[in-house]
Amino acid sequence: MSIVEDHKRFRDIIRGRIKKNFKKYISNGEMIGKQENDFIKIPIPSIDIPKFKYGPKQQGGVGQGEGESGEASGEGDGKGEAGNAEGEHVLEAEVSIEELAEIMGDELELPKIEPKGLSRLNSEALKYSGRAPVGPEGLRHFKSSYKEALKRSIASGTYDPDDPVIIPIKRDMRYKSFKKSSKPRTNAVVIYMMDVSGSMGEEQKQIVRLESFWINAWLKKNYKGLETRFIIHDAAAKEVDEKTFFSTSESGGTLISSAYKLCKKLIDEEFSPQEWNIYPFHFSDGDNWSGEDTRICINLIQDFFKPFTNMFCYGQVESKYGSGQFSKDLEKSFPNDESVVVSRIESREKIVNSIKDFLGKGR
Repeated sequence: MSIVEDHKRFRDIIRGRIKKNFKKYISNGEMIGKQENDFIKIPIPSIDIPKFKYGPKQQGGVGQGEGESGEASGEGDGKGEAGNAEGEHVLEAEVSIEELAEIMGDELELPKIEPKGLSRLNSEALKYSGRAPVGPEGLRHFKSSYKEALKRSIASGTYDPDDPVIIPIKRDMRYKSFKKSSKPRTNAVVIYMMDVSGSMGEEQKQIVRLESFWINAWLKKNYKGLETRFIIHDAAAKEVDEKTFFSTSESGGTLISSAYKLCKKLIDEEFSPQEWNIYPFHFSDGDNWSGEDTRICINLIQDFFKPFTNMFCYGQVESKYGSGQFSKDLEKSFPNDESVVVSRIESREKIVNSIKDFLGKGR
């Protein structure tokens, strides 16, 4: 068996182990911490290591013949009692994020996303697709030049098969020519918004972090270009970097509309709906300052986010301090509306269900 076949077989084994434990990996924050560029190191348990096993009778072999036993050369100084169970063998396998996204898509039966028709950007590429009689020497095509010289020699009657010497002249020279080709390139932006008021604790933020990682992984697989932006809010909203998004601890009241207004401003200024697939995600524990602010939010979703984004996603993270009212208001305002997705995330174990809620529409 070749090395290539051995490697493929090993990768198939690793892939099978990942699929078997996939739900555990989704809720494992330590794994994301081992991300390096576009790869992640995943601990794969229970990879059996070959070992010798003695039969019921030990006959012959080293140290089993006649003779006196030797004396020990020294005494051990270890502490504690010896165990009688095997240790678990753990192997860290390096897996690409794209491969993880593919496994997630298979496991959760996620449909392939169909980008909005208007949100396509054209990228220009140079393609060497022909030959020209003029051009720079660096692009001279030897085979084509030789063929031209051969045709000229045969046509003029100077070709001698017994002495096939072909000397190209200037008019025989051929050069690679190129043309510009325009290819459709689909871009997408994910705008994450999170309530950072006092009721959103570290565990709630970790749930958001884990879920956003897997959402990004799936969207990156479906789009060649993916940008992410981050907004935090309590009574006021501001745009921050990713590290600040997941580490900020604040307190105070909650005005959800402040985040929605900033998100709208960001889209208006930087991400034209005619050129981008836009995915706003908002995570909160469901508390809002007033019913009036909730009505402002619903109007923004109805008048702006629904017509100008692929879908609007709201994830409500369970918190013992949050009322959870906001999800009820959204479900009442947008019943059975595929463009407004509401998902409740009671714990890390429910992240899988929430991802399915958000990405299972194929929008």
